[in-house]
Amino acid sequence: MLDPNFVILYVDNPSLSATFYTNLLGRPPIESSPTFVMFALASGVMLGLWARHTVAPVAKASGGSELAFTVESNAAVKALHADWHGHGLSIAQAPVAMDFGTTFVALDPDGHRLRVFAPMPVDHSAAS
Repeated sequence: MLDPNFVILYVDNPSLSATFYTNLLGRPPIESSPTFVMFALASGVMLGLWARHTVAPVAKASGGSELAFTVESNAAVKALHADWHGHGLSIAQAPVAMDFGTTFVALDPDGHRLRVFAPMPVDHSAAS
């Protein structure tokens, strides 16, 4: 079975995006060149930032993707929202309760969505 372990975002300026993600993730990239930057995440997933003008076959646009970050509680969602907003991240959706849990959405410099959410607790008694 395939197990995806590498996410690549097409970006306009890998250096600018590398600075943004270094600050957001609290870790430096493990690889960096003028057209590609790579981060190793604690989960084991790799995050690549590839200059969209050098992608083959040609990438149609930057932005439009979504990275999701799970946190443990609604309070953590609200705290991270306040932190990111305070650091000047563009907020596309303020914290809101949705059918899957509490969430908010910020944007990176290329318009990729950064969704933070606390999953709705599962009611195990309903399955009995």
